[in-house]
Amino acid sequence: MGSLHLTSSRPQSQSIPLSKLQNGTTGCCTKTRCCYYGYYPFFPKPPFSLRNSQISYSFCCRNNGLALGFTVSYKLETSKDNILTQSKKKKKKEDEEDKKSKIVVPESNEEAPSLSEEGTAGISNGSTRQPATRKSQLGGVGGSWKSSIWRRVLAILSNLPLALAEMAAVAALMALGTVIDQGETPDFYFHKYPEDNPVLGFFTWRWVLTLGFDHMFTSPIFFGTLALLGASLMACTYTTQIPLVRVARRWSFLYSAEVIRKQEYTDILPQASIKDLGVILMGAGYEVFLEGPSLYAFKGLAGRFAPIGVHLALLLIMAGGTLSSAGSFRGSVTVPQGLNFVVGDVLGPSGFLSMPSEAFNTEVHVNRFYMDYYDSGEVRQFHTDLSLLDLNGKEVMRKTISVNDPLRYGGITIYQTDWSLSALQILKDNEGPFNLAMAPLQINGDKKLYGTFLPIGDVNSPDVKGISMLARDLQSIVLYDQQGKFVGVRRPNSKLPIDIDGIKIVIVDAIGSTGLDIKTDPGVPIVYAGFGALMLTTCISFLSHSQIWALQDGTEVIIGGKTNRAKGEFPEEMNLLLDQVPELVESSSPQQSDVISG
Repeated sequence: MGSLHLTSSRPQSQSIPLSKLQNGTTGCCTKTRCCYYGYYPFFPKPPFSLRNSQISYSFCCRNNGLALGFTVSYKLETSKDNILTQSKKKKKKEDEEDKKSKIVVPESNEEAPSLSEEGTAGISNGSTRQPATRKSQLGGVGGSWKSSIWRRVLAILSNLPLALAEMAAVAALMALGTVIDQGETPDFYFHKYPEDNPVLGFFTWRWVLTLGFDHMFTSPIFFGTLALLGASLMACTYTTQIPLVRVARRWSFLYSAEVIRKQEYTDILPQASIKDLGVILMGAGYEVFLEGPSLYAFKGLAGRFAPIGVHLALLLIMAGGTLSSAGSFRGSVTVPQGLNFVVGDVLGPSGFLSMPSEAFNTEVHVNRFYMDYYDSGEVRQFHTDLSLLDLNGKEVMRKTISVNDPLRYGGITIYQTDWSLSALQILKDNEGPFNLAMAPLQINGDKKLYGTFLPIGDVNSPDVKGISMLARDLQSIVLYDQQGKFVGVRRPNSKLPIDIDGIKIVIVDAIGSTGLDIKTDPGVPIVYAGFGALMLTTCISFLSHSQIWALQDGTEVIIGGKTNRAKGEFPEEMNLLLDQVPELVESSSPQQSDVISG
């Protein structure tokens, strides 16, 4: 390293032989009137070594009114210094490459330096860019506290105990939503959770209605907990998983035998070639990289990406569930056979994200409703033949649905969920047919019972009498006379008359009603995709990410490795691989020696 500063355009100097200089020697030239001074820490008489020495000379000459002054400084580097300098240059180059791979966005309050500032900074009279430096420091202070707050927030959100607590809270709210009846009227909760007899000594209807537990899955407390859990997952992915993947993708060569021996698994091959080891590792599915005497190999990198996939899958599931809760439409209807209804008249929004579609204008016609029965007479299955009509009355789709076999059209799903009896069609003394409306009767148990009444005589009399008809399903009708005595049983469409109090009755048909649930759920595909991704990434996460380092030291190969999973099987795998590495045999033949050393 040298520095030269001239103070005259007409220099006159005198050469001083280096062999004549002594430590701290001074002298003057009488002809040119030049003075010199030489110094370095250790300056013996020639011959001498200049390794690791610093030499400094100062000269001042005056001649005919002209002055010459200069200082020369030299530092002589050893081979060790060269190695350190090369390593520093290499590290600096790697840092520059890392900086190039990142996009740095300047703060909005930073400004480009003006031309006058740049010109002032370049003046050789010792002036510096102090104003610009101060401005940069002020901007850095503003950015530093913002980044500090941001890092602190990320650290809090990515805390594992907090994430586990959030998951437990979500699970508890979901369980509470299954226990508390959803979507009921306030009177229902007044009677079920009264204040005079609170559940568990404190839980009353005020808790349900105030916190929105009557619509748990669209309540603010449920959405807020989901949002907090999602933020924790994203913070963990950003602060932990992504940096781990970045580190795992780098080719980290180790040039120190001591560092390699500190790995989880270590071994030494006394007579082996690192290239032969690389071939064996490649055959075992490793990605192998060589740089001089150092080797780096890895496999199972997908296992490092899997946790990120698990987090993304959980976010998909939560996003789909949120969209289903706040962006869907739901409704139910009971329609007698032969009647129509419009889809949009039945559906109601479930949240603030609900948006109707063109399919809401579709008209549904119930062509037929019928049942299947067991041999014991119990209902086994019920079916509904449906036709979908557009605004012009044209049939666009027709399907017979049943339980667990819904109809899907334009994002709308129609489920078969219930049934009932709507009317009984009869002939009275060969007159009719007459349609008698049937009403559900309340009985003990979960079995259904429907009844109707055929008045006889003066219908305006306060004590009107008639024939009663009861039915449990569509296959048989039980008849009673005016005194309530059992008369007989008839099947619809049997055309067999029955005489009751001089009146001939024929059961023509029992008209059933189909119970349908209709909904639109845009979050279902997202939830299915999330669960599919969750199962896939969970399986991938069990793959072991194994890393192996090796260093050729003469004829020895020093090997070290580690893995994040299957730590018990990894040493066995390594022993099997190392047993396959061929042993080098020393030979006196020059050609064989060249092959081995190559």
